Amino acid sequence: MSNKHIKSDVILIGAGIMSATLGSLLKELAPDWNIKAFERLDSAGEESSNEWNNAGTGHSSLCELNYTNELPDGTIDVTKANKVNEEFQVSKQFWAHLVNSGLIENPKEFIMALPHMSLVHGEKDVNFLKNRFKALSDNPLFSGMEYSDDPEKLKEWIPLIMENRQVDQPIAATKIDAGTDVNFGALTRKLFTHLAEEGVSVNYKHQVDDMKRTEDGEWELKIRDLENDRLEYHKAKFVFIGAGGGSLHLLQKSGIPESKNVGGFPVSGLFMVCTKPEVVEKHYAKVYGKAPVGAPPMSVPHLDTRLIDGKESLFFGPFAGFSPKFLKTGSNMDLITSVKKDNLTTMVAAGMKNMPLTKYLIEQVLQSKEQRMEALREFVPNAKSEDWELVVAGQRVQVIKDTKQGGKGTLQFGTEVISGANGSIAALLGASPGASTSVSVMLDVLNGCFPEEMKGWEPKIKEMIPSYGKNLLDHPDLIKEINETTSEALGLVNTGAAIAEDPVKAETTV
Repeated sequence: MSNKHIKSDVILIGAGIMSATLGSLLKELAPDWNIKAFERLDSAGEESSNEWNNAGTGHSSLCELNYTNELPDGTIDVTKANKVNEEFQVSKQFWAHLVNSGLIENPKEFIMALPHMSLVHGEKDVNFLKNRFKALSDNPLFSGMEYSDDPEKLKEWIPLIMENRQVDQPIAATKIDAGTDVNFGALTRKLFTHLAEEGVSVNYKHQVDDMKRTEDGEWELKIRDLENDRLEYHKAKFVFIGAGGGSLHLLQKSGIPESKNVGGFPVSGLFMVCTKPEVVEKHYAKVYGKAPVGAPPMSVPHLDTRLIDGKESLFFGPFAGFSPKFLKTGSNMDLITSVKKDNLTTMVAAGMKNMPLTKYLIEQVLQSKEQRMEALREFVPNAKSEDWELVVAGQRVQVIKDTKQGGKGTLQFGTEVISGANGSIAALLGASPGASTSVSVMLDVLNGCFPEEMKGWEPKIKEMIPSYGKNLLDHPDLIKEINETTSEALGLVNTGAAIAEDPVKAETTV
């Protein structure tokens, strides 16, 4: 046991994409600051950031229909689509800066160009997609989007999906070649390697057991060295809780007023995965459908080409599951122990409001493989059970809180930052679009927690991220410039000779 107090400027809890991003930003903006990171597992990016625990979509609203809502008058609200797209542009700019500066290498190991498509069936959804396309077609953030309701054209775009399909109802799709597949696990590991080279102390197999504010306004963390079974005490001026599903418990331990009346509901994800080359080679895109009526946004079905460890595979899902764990490697007591006096009524209210979600989760959990295959066959009519296996993805903890709009116990489906009033602590909660918008989210953390320093940091931020502080829609020339420079830096202009030799893939290569 050790009672030694070790001081730092910043402590990062969790070695996922968010901590990696915040640490990398701070090393560029305040290189002299002492930063420490603590992760209870034995390597970086092993929970939600891991490539097998998410769909790897570079979320930029190119294909995700839940980011564009149809209003009562039939018009399409693209506000959220614009926001998510601009946030992903920010991420790409920062990643390009790191590559151009030689701070991380081989971007092809974590990002590749991949067409993003939306696919719908039935007259109502086809009309929706057509209206969505019209609403976005003149938008420079969505330049290059195509629409087709011609089955013959769709056979060119998505041969695996159209093979032996009985087209007995209207069908339509949009396609845009500017999409990406992102291996957030590989990116996270690259960023933590970079941070370690820059002098950040990255401590694996270290679990944060408790934290408290000290009289001098700093934070004292009680940390257990799991490998050597000893306690350490660390102090820091600023603490970032980026522990994925584990963030809620740590936020509660902080005791800050902002942590009150906040709860979480865990949802696990499952994918059907195919690695059979003769099947995989027939599909090259991320194709998103529309969530069934009454299903939550997280249930939007999609068929994705993935590149992991240099090998292409197909992911279909997600199918929802339920576990009381807040982390894939967590405890079955996580959900129960997260219920406190201050959030009990919030949690109960959420349960009462979300009975359809509970019913949906129960139905999903009880599905057999063959039932999941039937869902897959709506996308891939020829899918054979022996070609696909079930893979358990990561745990997502959906934030529950009281809001003015939704009232008590409102279930949130996005990414949420909760910060202390004095800016000395911030926690990242929630799920999608998460990792894709990590740079924007962490810049918001810096703005909220370091307002004075941001004035001096702004020139460097603008150097790294030329669009910083600007609404990209007001600067179409800048959008074009950013697309060109980031594509060149990240290797998105050409996805390789092997793909170019394939007529289907060559046609859809950026």
